[in-house]
Amino acid sequence: MTSQPPSTTTWEEAVQWLRKQPEQAALVQACFYDDPLIRAAERYYHSCEWRELKHYLPSKPGSVCDIGAGRGISSYAFAREGWQVASLEPDNSSIVGAGAIRELTNDTMLPIQVYRAKGEAIPFEDETFDVVYARQVLHHACDIDQLCNEMARV
Repeated sequence: MTSQPPSTTTWEEAVQWLRKQPEQAALVQACFYDDPLIRAAERYYHSCEWRELKHYLPSKPGSVCDIGAGRGISSYAFAREGWQVASLEPDNSSIVGAGAIRELTNDTMLPIQVYRAKGEAIPFEDETFDVVYARQVLHHACDIDQLCNEMARV
């Protein structure tokens, strides 16, 4: 039986706790929380999720804002496809946040710009991006209406 994480836990602590549960190894890998990060990002790039998402994207890469980018696996995939990527992530964690994205960017030399900000206050002008993407982020919003308004604005 899996023990429970402490009730007052950061996202980083929750992921670290999950990684320590041997019976959750498949879940950790399925969520792309495994290391090394470059291997997890590359696995996402070759996943059916990314393949299916590409059907909804413009055929010519442009600019994309990846809201709540987490570890940067989506930002990585967009950049590999030639998109100009702005990764928006409020958490500075080197495991599940902007620190991880910066590490991934440094390791791969992909042109991903990292911004520490929340989706409810996107630091860009109106209509800046061709695509605004939010993978597994809506449940983290403090104000879902504001988040959606900001995504539509940029």
